Amino acid sequence: MQVVFADAGKFLLIAGMAAVICGLFLLFLSRTGHTDLLAWIGHLPLDMKLERENFSLYFPLGTSILLSILLSLVAYLINRFIH
Repeated sequence: MQVVFADAGKFLLIAGMAAVICGLFLLFLSRTGHTDLLAWIGHLPLDMKLERENFSLYFPLGTSILLSILLSLVAYLINRFIH
């Protein structure tokens, strides 16, 4: 049982550090005025947007697929280096 807690602790520390690094990167971008670097998020080819008179639906399928691939790659690399 102690091994499970140690692995979970390592994962939480890495995830926390990654969140801090991403947050610092976003703060840096906003302070330097380069927010257009991330403007493509939500505007990929498979992102769907439906707007009607009393209804709007936004389904970011392309962005979700891209983020899933990137996060899977990061998780694979972290797992590879930990073990």
